[in-house]
Amino acid sequence: MATKRTAVKKVMTKSEIFGEIAESCELAKREVAAVFDELGSIIERHVKKGAVGQFTMPGLLKVKTVKKPARKAQKGVPNPFRPGEVMDVAAKPATTKVKVLPLKRLKDMAL
Repeated sequence: MATKRTAVKKVMTKSEIFGEIAESCELAKREVAAVFDELGSIIERHVKKGAVGQFTMPGLLKVKTVKKPARKAQKGVPNPFRPGEVMDVAAKPATTKVKVLPLKRLKDMAL
């Protein structure tokens, strides 16, 4: 049965997080650190180039990659900050961004 937990009043350090998880799960801090390292490795394998491009931690969050296409250079574009002036926009290469999306359970935690 889940116990009611109090709100955290200050940001926890990595060591404090590992310590609290180790205490509540009756594990050693070293084992908890190994689990986090492996989780990082699994996420990397999901989002690296040529991989599926998304990882879901059930109920908490989804990590996915979004491919942004290249943009050509443009000349004589109206300046949005100074009406009446024109400006040149530099070209940008195609990039891959990483997005982290909260899932329902995580959203409900914030209420």
